[in-house]
Amino acid sequence: MPISPQTEWTVFATPITALLQAAEHFGVSRRNLLAAAGIDGEQLRQVDQRFPVERLFKLYDCAVSATNEPNLAIYAGRISYINGLNLQLYMSTICNTFREYLNLMPSVLKFTGDIGEVKISRQEELIRLEWRPLEPKSSEHRYLSDTFLTMSSAIVDSLCVQPIRVIAADFTYPEPEDSQLLRQMFGEKLTFNQPVSCLYYDRTCLSYPISQLDQQLNTGQTDPLMRLFEDQQVEDDFMTSLRRAIVRQLPQGNMSIDTVAGALNVSRRTLQRRLTDRDTQFLQVLQDIRAELALRYLGDERLGITEIAFLLGYADQGSFSSAFKTWNGQSPSEYRQS
Repeated sequence: MPISPQTEWTVFATPITALLQAAEHFGVSRRNLLAAAGIDGEQLRQVDQRFPVERLFKLYDCAVSATNEPNLAIYAGRISYINGLNLQLYMSTICNTFREYLNLMPSVLKFTGDIGEVKISRQEELIRLEWRPLEPKSSEHRYLSDTFLTMSSAIVDSLCVQPIRVIAADFTYPEPEDSQLLRQMFGEKLTFNQPVSCLYYDRTCLSYPISQLDQQLNTGQTDPLMRLFEDQQVEDDFMTSLRRAIVRQLPQGNMSIDTVAGALNVSRRTLQRRLTDRDTQFLQVLQDIRAELALRYLGDERLGITEIAFLLGYADQGSFSSAFKTWNGQSPSEYRQS
């Protein structure tokens, strides 16, 4: 599964460790697989470490050969879903409906590296969840399609109060000799040798409400609005609404006063005037919220720093780390260790 030589694409440890976990489930040695794929196991412990994409593909080839399990990527996709459950809990405090979640849907590029993207499109009364790999030739193989469609279908079906089942699925690769596990995951309406790997859902699911975490079970860490700026002495309904709008808009990235004004159904000028009346500015409020939430998120060690960067609306982990160091004089990793 070669990558074009002119590219320098890299991935984080996340998809590598998920694949290793899946292979270990079948009794294969992690150490032997890493050695065969040329991956340094110690580097997997480093948060910021990235690996050449071809190492991931090499690991997949070695793992499938060692396990004799062509469906290995389906297991890796389920593990990736489980590893990301904590982020889904945070998303449930930000989104009210499935439509809102799709608008804020985390980018695969941010969490795994230079592999591809999951895209949403509409087709008549259906919505399509498409897997778009960066390397076109990788669509000839099962690994990426199976991993990310499995992970996506598990996330979608767990988000809402009502179940959201896959109606049909397309795959770019040829039909395998044994498709039983694929049918267990995606149903009976499977089509192979298609231009794009994708899942189909009924469009009515867009209005389904997101399942909210029971507040009696919530420790406070999974609600970014709970006790936010609790030291303020004066209640201000406008500022409360503004903070709530900012927190919900942050994961979209490209945060601006215009997007927040639109979410509040006021004009940019009105929002600026109200902030001036309170002797503050939009960028100051935004920075205060990010700085406060960063500390709260870092207090939950189940959240990775890349996930925190996403929740705070930064383009990548590096941008978040630079901002955090400006606020606190140390990197997020150093703060967490201390």
